[in-house]
Amino acid sequence: MQSLLKIFRISIVVCILVFVINFIFNDFDIEFFRDIKNWGVMVFYSISITIVNVLYADLFEKYVGWENAGTRRIFYSALGAIIVTLVAYFLCRLTHLVWLVPTKTIAEFVSEEKLRYYLFPLLFSTAITLFFHLIYLFKSRQEEKMNEQKIIAGTATSRFDALKNQLDPHFLFNSLNVLSSLIDEDPDKAQKFTGSLSKVYRYVLEQKSKELVTIEEELKFAIVYMNLLKMRFEDSIIYNPPTEISNLEAKVVPLSLQLLLENTVKHNKITPESPLVITIYETDKVLVVKNNLQPKEILRSGGSGVGLLNIKERYNLLTERTMEIIKTESEFMVRLPLLTKKTKHAQLFKTEKMKDLELANKNYLYAKEQVKKEKDFYGNLTSYCIIIPALGVFNYLTIDFLWVIFPAMGWGLGLLFHGLSAFNYSPFLGRDWEERKIKEIMNKKG
Repeated sequence: MQSLLKIFRISIVVCILVFVINFIFNDFDIEFFRDIKNWGVMVFYSISITIVNVLYADLFEKYVGWENAGTRRIFYSALGAIIVTLVAYFLCRLTHLVWLVPTKTIAEFVSEEKLRYYLFPLLFSTAITLFFHLIYLFKSRQEEKMNEQKIIAGTATSRFDALKNQLDPHFLFNSLNVLSSLIDEDPDKAQKFTGSLSKVYRYVLEQKSKELVTIEEELKFAIVYMNLLKMRFEDSIIYNPPTEISNLEAKVVPLSLQLLLENTVKHNKITPESPLVITIYETDKVLVVKNNLQPKEILRSGGSGVGLLNIKERYNLLTERTMEIIKTESEFMVRLPLLTKKTKHAQLFKTEKMKDLELANKNYLYAKEQVKKEKDFYGNLTSYCIIIPALGVFNYLTIDFLWVIFPAMGWGLGLLFHGLSAFNYSPFLGRDWEERKIKEIMNKKG
């Protein structure tokens, strides 16, 4: 349907141009245009050539495209369109003179055809082709810029939301595995585990939407979580929480300790003879989570890494300080950066990256709105350039009174104000008056 509308619109433009040019080159012969056959022939040529060019343009866009298009690509595209137009014009002449208005046989048509017949179509198709190709290029560049802004504005938010949304199924799946084991081993412990699990999961739901939480909150939760694990493993797990934290208001990403503790249980053998020892301590503004390494045989090749990747990615989105993973033959260690209120990227729970994201969002929305305003203006301008000349020709052919000047002036005045509005220009207040006024008012309020 869109292709048909495109063909119809372009055909109207081409038909009007052919009409005007024929009107000029036929020495203002009004009788030529009063013959319905001549109108039919012009419409036939216009629609046929338009269909061929639209198909060519669609194929070019599909198989070559306008992304990063340079002068050379525009040249080859325009050259191809001109060749296609000339071939279509030849076929139209053949159909017109041999079948529609039969004046020649095919042999006569081929023998009498001259190159000079194609001079006007060549010049005409060159001008039209370059015009439409420049429009395609401009449209492609605008869409490319908008897509870049959209990607910048959406990627970080989507990634952060996706990472946070991983926490629910990841935590619940592993907790239910623990509960399933306890039901068979000790139903009483399973019942206690269920009650504690509900409290733990409430914390997960409360904290997962936050960007950062205090280390004090996270350590309290880690102790509750470790108590849950000890219900199942008893003395097979030895947990050494930090004895002292220099700044309890320092921040970490929420549920980072839970994911790390969960990983140690998931990837290591846990037996009374070979207990898993987990130690947490602070050093150099870093929280270290360390455990003795005794990997399970089935996981020696490495697990999915969802937990570690989740924490690392969230830190990457929030700060330049990175999470470190250190693995030796006997130990596995993760170093979590502790972020303070004075830290540039964690101040007031709003990092510079998230600020950039908000700015990119605003820039994208502004650019989208501006492109729409300019697109509407160019559509209005195109309609004016097509309809007013057509009305002028109709006025000339029907009556001596020059009535076309009134819609031309009225619409033209409206078009002028539309253009001023689209490009944010005020002849009295200046181009950026609105933006400057907004900043002035905001500064006064501040």
